[in-house]
Formats: sequence, structure tokens, C-alpha cells
Amino acid sequence: MAIYDEKHEKMARPELRQLQVERLQPMLNRVCRNVAFYRRMFEEHRIEPERIKDVEALRQIPFTSKEDLRRSYPYDMFAVPLRDVVRIQCTSGTTGKPIGIGYTANDLRHWSELVARNLAAAEVTHHDCVQVAFQYSLFTGAFGFHQGAERLLASVIPSSNAGTLRRQIEIMRDFKSTVLCCTPSYALRLGYAMEELGVHPELLHLRCGLLGAEPWSETLRAQIEARLKMAAYDTYGLSEIMGPGVAGECQHHQGLHVNEDHLIVEVVDPATGAPMPPGQKGELVFTTITKEAFPLVRYRTGDVASLDESPCPCGRTFARISRVSGRTDDMIFAQGLKFFPSEIEDVLLRGKGVTPRFGIELRGTHGDDEVEIRAEVAQSLTATEMKALSERTAADLEGTIGLKAKVVFMLPGAFGQPEGKKVVNVVDQRCH
Repeated sequence: MAIYDEKHEKMARPELRQLQVERLQPMLNRVCRNVAFYRRMFEEHRIEPERIKDVEALRQIPFTSKEDLRRSYPYDMFAVPLRDVVRIQCTSGTTGKPIGIGYTANDLRHWSELVARNLAAAEVTHHDCVQVAFQYSLFTGAFGFHQGAERLLASVIPSSNAGTLRRQIEIMRDFKSTVLCCTPSYALRLGYAMEELGVHPELLHLRCGLLGAEPWSETLRAQIEARLKMAAYDTYGLSEIMGPGVAGECQHHQGLHVNEDHLIVEVVDPATGAPMPPGQKGELVFTTITKEAFPLVRYRTGDVASLDESPCPCGRTFARISRVSGRTDDMIFAQGLKFFPSEIEDVLLRGKGVTPRFGIELRGTHGDDEVEIRAEVAQSLTATEMKALSERTAADLEGTIGLKAKVVFMLPGAFGQPEGKKVVNVVDQRCH
């Protein structure tokens, strides 16, 4: 089983903790000196960086929020002069003002090494041909996987996701791609498209896929693996921290190993900010300890997962986060229940031909909530088949999470979004 960087990935945890502290203190001094936002924060809360002598003491420092980063756009959170920044990328800005992220040459080197670790954990080597089907843009996903694969000396096909599914499949076939990097929903759409085009997956050379950038379930993993005949690995990253490379699965699929020699991870109660016990879900919080251009201290991601520091059979000692189940801002409260759209998706995908493109509409008043779920199927079904699928799915929803909902299935393309793009719309029309 390949480990890219045995020195760090198998480091004893006491040594790892010491390394984190050694890297944390210079970073705190640097942001206090060079970033006005953190200088004000430390002064207001009387925080002296040199007194943060262990990871637990880090909790004295307040959180950094996405809103803090948006207010700093474009350069106010940079900790180095602009002349030292060799790459600038951004978040999408779909939910507000985008966030500008800078990288020094060292940042890019570290980033590529961390993604290379994730690829190696999926048994990717220099013999592989890696097809990167994330969109090449200001978004970090495509560039992260691209440079990580190049670090491994693998062949890279920057196919992006701007073309048609047919063209993506042609590239796979013609260039004999062995590794696919894209979103889980896009991978499933590729599987459906292959079926429609009569392309049998065994005629391709795909061996594994590294999938991320959206929450997904074990049910979706099983569908992707069955349709594409490849092993599917979960990866985790976010642009504010670096992009892909924050964490990734090994072959044991027992959680995603966090690259803790570059990051300190916490899981906190979203409401109180208090630390959550191991195994309990909460909000992921990260502190970067090697980033030069855009370091962050206790950044609240909004992503919900749990943390496990127990040994992994692969030999890596880094703590593992669970699969991200949703976001703190998309939890739904209805019919006396709390659930995430990802839990709805998990049930929907049990139906043959259902895609991860769906909407949830809430109506009525609290205590009498009506829930309607509209989901897209990948191929045309008869009215009888649609009705049977709707009834079966509604029963599964009630049996699995206790939710009573009307389920309506729609023909392909009903959501009017680009091919392969995940659509999850939640509309709350209740009287509060």
C-alpha cells in the first residue's frame, strides 16, 4: 500500500503534536504582524502568540468566519507582499462576495504534495493517466488535482467539465484514462451517459476516481462504482484553506486522513463553539500552519463531520474526518425532525435511474409541515413506473428518517442546469 510521505504520514502522534506547535507559533506571530484583521483580533482579546504553547491553547483565539474573509476582499487577508504571490484564485461567490486566495511558490509546492498524498492513497502512480474533469477556472479543484498528479509524474488530461458528456467519454476511451477526478454527481451522469451511448465501462481503462467538492453518500458511491467499474474515493478540500488536499480516503475507506502536519483540525458545536467529543458530529474548523500568503486561524468551514484519531489499518497516523454529511447552514427542520439534504439524496438514489438533482419544498406551518421532493430521473420512465417509484421512495423516506413527503419524479433536463451539474434546491414557503 503506497504512502507518498512516510516520514510525516506515519509520524507518531506525540511528535506530530510537537511539530504542529512548532509550526503554529511562527504562523501566529506572522499574521499578528502582517494581517490587520488578526492584529486587531489579538489586541482586542489580549492574545499573545508566544503563549499559545499547545493545540488546546489555540481555543483561546476566536473563530474566523467566511464573512470576515469576504470583508477582506481582495487582498486584506494576505500575509505577504503581493510581489511574493504567484497565484491568485477565488471561491465561486455564488452565495455572496467571492473570497480571493493567494499562494506563494512554497504554498503551491506544499499544495501539490498534499494532493499527491491523496492520490497515492488511492494507489495512483506515475503509470496512471489522470483525467481532471473539474472546471478549470478561478475555482481551485481542477488545478489542485492537476498539480498533484504532475507531482506524482502521472500523465494529466485537463478535460475540464465544459464539454459534453459524450466528449468526456470519448477522451476516456481514446486516451485510456485510468483515474477520474470530478464531482460525484458528474461521475454518476457519466455512467448514465455511457449506458445511453452503448459504451460498456469494461471497454474503458478506468481504475479509480477521486471525487469531491460536494457532499455525497455511500449509496451514491455504490452506484458510481457499479456503473463505471472503478473504485471511488472521497476527497475533501475547500478553496479558503488550499483546495483539494485537505483530506482524503485510503483504500480502507474508514474516513478521510487530514494532512495534520500542515493543518490543525477541530470539530466544534455549531451553536456554542465548544469542542465535540471524538466520533460526534459538529462543524469542521481548520488552522493552517504552513500557509504563507493566506494563513487562517480557526476558520469555520460550515461543513459537518466527526473526527477519529484511532489508528487506521493503512499505517497512517493522521486523524480522520468522516464523510461530510452537510453544512450547518443547510440543515432542515421539519415535522419535528432535523435532517440534511444529503440524507434525502441517500434515499432517492436507491431508486433505479434517479440522479442527485432534486429540490425540496416546505409548506404549511410548524407542527403541520408539508414536504414535497422533486427529483430528476436519468432516463424516461412510463407513468406507471414513475408512480411506483414515487410511492416506494416516499415509503423509504418515512422508514429511514421518519419524514412524510410527497415525491415527484421529473424527466431528464427538468431542472434546466448544465449536464452533470448537481442541483439541490431547498425552498421554504412555510408561515413562521
